[in-house]
Amino acid sequence: MKLVPSASVPSLACAVLLALGLSACQREAAPAAEPAPAPPAASADQPAEDVPPATAPMPTPAPAPADALARFDGYGDLRFGMSAEQARQAWGGELEGEAAADGGCYYLRPRWAKNAAEFGLMFENGKFVRVDVGNDKETAPGGGRRGMSAEQIRALYPGRIEEQPHKYVQGAKNLRVSEGAGALVFETDAAGKVTAWRIGQPPQVDYVEGCS
Repeated sequence: MKLVPSASVPSLACAVLLALGLSACQREAAPAAEPAPAPPAASADQPAEDVPPATAPMPTPAPAPADALARFDGYGDLRFGMSAEQARQAWGGELEGEAAADGGCYYLRPRWAKNAAEFGLMFENGKFVRVDVGNDKETAPGGGRRGMSAEQIRALYPGRIEEQPHKYVQGAKNLRVSEGAGALVFETDAAGKVTAWRIGQPPQVDYVEGCS
């Protein structure tokens, strides 16, 4: 058997140590792996989880004027078709006027009104059928008032007005607006200014002379 010279043993040992040292250096030189980036935090105004899309809000109709008591179906708590007794109870105050002996057309009015042309509640055949307004403080449904111009009335009720010539005043007009079973009529003078208005049920709302 051939023996390896003893001088080669140290050389072999040195070679092994050298290889181990290079491996350790390489491990130390390798860059450390970077940590995975954290997911972005949800902002305060953005939910972290999926939510259904927002629904667009429905448009809100413009509110009626706060002082408008007149309605296409009555006035305040009064409703067209009520009896005179029901209307008195709904009014809640004293109404002046007397019923027609023959059950025909007549007016009741509050004490503050000088006459029915200023403010009157029309009754016919025992039923409440119309409101007459000839003052500046009352507001019609939709915003119309005495003293407005015909142009202002047309702007408030676009596409809804039926214009009719006044029966007695040349150049004057009646501007009529219908809604449901009721109708609103603005009377103008020859200059186009609203002098009075009325609201009620046909055919009484179209009586030009009132109860006359």
